[in-house]
Amino acid sequence: MSNIIGSGPVDHASAIAATERWLEKAVIGLNLCPFAKAVHVKKQIRYVVSDATTPEALLEMLMDELQLLSDTPAEEVDTTLIIHPHVLIDFEDYNEFLDVADAALEDMGLMGELQVASFHPDYQFADTDKNDIGNYTNRSPYPTLHLLREESVERAVEAFPEAEAIFEKNIETMEKLGHEGWDKLFPQVK
Repeated sequence: MSNIIGSGPVDHASAIAATERWLEKAVIGLNLCPFAKAVHVKKQIRYVVSDATTPEALLEMLMDELQLLSDTPAEEVDTTLIIHPHVLIDFEDYNEFLDVADAALEDMGLMGELQVASFHPDYQFADTDKNDIGNYTNRSPYPTLHLLREESVERAVEAFPEAEAIFEKNIETMEKLGHEGWDKLFPQVK
């Protein structure tokens, strides 16, 4: 997947379409998250594109979306993807913001109810090389904050034996796929 951020204004519909394509081809298609298909099929994923250009504006939106998710029945919206193409473009800045997101959860009294997962075009796990194919398990078209319900995660883990092995299985999947296979899934736009 090419890094498509930073190329000017981003149309919301295009950002959502690119994210849905990534979700369908990578997350669901490669079975990187065995829990994603059900909420996708049931249309319980809320896609939100942020026009925020500062971390402060993104934090405000994040807090609004956390509250909305907390207040909405899971049958309507089980999870939210906040796509933010204009802020936290640098992965290190993005990674630091995750501590701010966790602090917001705690300040709002939502720790234990909701959690924030992370996806970014330049995602890099600690102690890995930037080009390590394993990093691609968390590489999305745009920086994205994934808001999850703890209850849904717990239910999914109960239904999936050996949930703790997902990470290792994902690395194996990516190593078998390799960069060439990834590039076939997401051809570079010329």
